[in-house]
Amino acid sequence: MTGSGYRDYYKVLGIDRSAKAVDIKRAFRSKARKYHPDINPNNPEAENKFKEISEAYEVLSDPDKRKRYEEFGQYWNQRNVSDATSPFGQGVAVDFGGYGNFDEFINELLGRFTGGASTTGFSPNFSTSSQTSKKIINLDAKIQLQISFRESFFGTERTLVVNNEKIKIKIPKGIKSNSKLRVKGKGNIQSGSGLRGDLYLHIDVKSHPIWGIEGDDLCADLPVAIDELILGATIQVITPDGEAKIRIPKSTLPGQNLRLKGKGFPTINGRGDLIFTLKLKISKEWTSSELELIDQLGKMRSYDPRKDWFNSALI
Repeated sequence: MTGSGYRDYYKVLGIDRSAKAVDIKRAFRSKARKYHPDINPNNPEAENKFKEISEAYEVLSDPDKRKRYEEFGQYWNQRNVSDATSPFGQGVAVDFGGYGNFDEFINELLGRFTGGASTTGFSPNFSTSSQTSKKIINLDAKIQLQISFRESFFGTERTLVVNNEKIKIKIPKGIKSNSKLRVKGKGNIQSGSGLRGDLYLHIDVKSHPIWGIEGDDLCADLPVAIDELILGATIQVITPDGEAKIRIPKSTLPGQNLRLKGKGFPTINGRGDLIFTLKLKISKEWTSSELELIDQLGKMRSYDPRKDWFNSALI
C-alpha cells in the first residue's frame, strides 16, 4: 500500500492535521477495534481497511515520516524508501491468530510503530513463514502494606504513590494478614508500548496488645477479681465495637471462656464470636479491712486446695 498513491492519512484516521500524538494513538485504537479481522471474519474489505489505518498510524506516529508526508504529500516516501516500509505493505501476509486477544495485538503493533520492545506477537519481519514467538514480561508491581488492627477490623483507605501516580486504595473490613489485594492496571509501565501491569498489595496486620484473631473469632484475656469468680457478677467490658456487659456465673474458675456471639471478626457472611478467657488478677496491695476479711475466710474455709495434690504425690 505504501507508495501506491496519495492517501489522506488524517482523513483515514478521522483526525485534524493539528492532532497530537495522543490523539493519533487514540484514533488508531478506536478504528483498529472496529475493523480488526477477528471482529470481521472473512471480510476482505474490513481487512483492507485495517491495513489502511495501520499504514496511516505508522506514518503519522513517526515525527520524521509525518514531517515528510506533510511536506511532500504523495511523494513523501520517495525520499527514503528503506525506512518507510509498512509492516502491512504489499505482498505480506498477516497472521492475526498469533495473539491471545485483540489488546495484545494492538499493544504489540503500537510498540513496533513507536520502536518499543515487543512483548508478544509476530516475529520481527512480520512474515508468516517465520516461527511466531512470545516473550512475556511481568509488569505487575508488589507492595507489602502493614495496617493496624483497627484498619483491618473496620476497613480503611490508603493513598499510595506508584510510578509517580497517587492511587487511592480501599481496604475492605475483615481483611487479615497474608491477604492479597489486586488493583488492575496500576502496576509497572512498559515504555514505548503503553502496557501496564497490575498492583498487588500483600497485607500484614500489626499485632494488637489485647485482641487476637483466631479464624473468624476474636480472642482476649479478661482480668477478673476473686470475688467475681466466686460470687458471680455482671461486669462492664470493652469490645472493638465499644462497651458491653458480660455475665460471670457463680463459682467460675480462672481460665474458663465466656463467649459473645456475633461480636467477633467481620466475615463475608457476618461476624465471628468474641471469646474472653478469664484471668484471675490478684492485687499486690490490700487494705486492713480486706486483709481482715481474708483472714476470716481462711479460718472458716473448709476446702483443702492441696488434698488431691497430696494424694497424687504419694502414688
